[in-house]
Amino acid sequence: MSLTQLSDIARAIVADGKGILAADESTPTIKKRFDSINVESNEANRQAYRSMLFTTNGAGEFISGVILFDETIRQEASDGRSMVQVLKEAGMIPGIKVDKGAKPLPNCANETVTEGLDGLRERCEEYFGLGARFAKWRAVIRIGKDIPSKNCIAVNAHALARYATLCQETGLVPIVEPEVLMDGSHDIDTCDMVTEATLRAVFHELYQQGVSLEGTLLKPNMVISGNTCPQQATVDEVAERTVACLKRAVPAAIPGIVFLSGGQSDEVATLHLNTMNREAKDLPWKLSFSYGRALQAAPLKAWAGINIEQAQHAFYERASANGAACRGEYT
Repeated sequence: MSLTQLSDIARAIVADGKGILAADESTPTIKKRFDSINVESNEANRQAYRSMLFTTNGAGEFISGVILFDETIRQEASDGRSMVQVLKEAGMIPGIKVDKGAKPLPNCANETVTEGLDGLRERCEEYFGLGARFAKWRAVIRIGKDIPSKNCIAVNAHALARYATLCQETGLVPIVEPEVLMDGSHDIDTCDMVTEATLRAVFHELYQQGVSLEGTLLKPNMVISGNTCPQQATVDEVAERTVACLKRAVPAAIPGIVFLSGGQSDEVATLHLNTMNREAKDLPWKLSFSYGRALQAAPLKAWAGINIEQAQHAFYERASANGAACRGEYT
């Protein structure tokens, strides 16, 4: 696939009023979600739940792409169509999570590096054959006493860039996700500083390894107070600080920035995105969403294993709200 085609796909993902559904929860993670509604996490229930989301009438008005887990991209929906076919017919682009998770980083206490580069070229080629057109790789940066270390930021930035080069080589648009976690008591100033340092390191590596930024999307955290910080930043402050940080660290060649919700509630994540798009003018990149829990919390609770119609209504409402937030029109 040419760089022009990769750029076209990246821009389609951040089309006006649209964003990404992150439905790539690993088996242990989705088990925790299912445990909260007393539903057994077996393959049949996972298939039924994700099929319910993907077949929601009108979801394609607001959801441009869906990140799938390995199990899901190989499954069929409840009506017998492949999950990939369901998404394509609804106007949504199939994507895939390709990393193997964050593992302890040697000689760096309480820090991790994301693994999965071994065999990645072959996995990307297979996923392209299964219908995926973009991919995701998440790096985890923790804030705490004496962390993050420069080494942690550097090795994760290097891995993100290697992943991105392999994706583009095999025809997939890479979503580069360096997540500075909101876990902790740190203030918004600390998050701002660490986020900027992380983004600068990531883009340095992307440049060094020849990644085409025009065919790449960024999935960062918002600049936000730690979840146990006594002084929580306001919605307006989060929006202002996030945009300012991105302006300092993100090249204009990137077509779009699709935020992760990172543990924020669905309503707060939507408000933050809406405020950025309402207040910030003449940005070089689109600001959109790549939400998991912030799109799924309400439909998961409504579904409870049986209530498809109520769950699809809840999912449509959350997708519609975030579509409006992409335009700064959410109320």
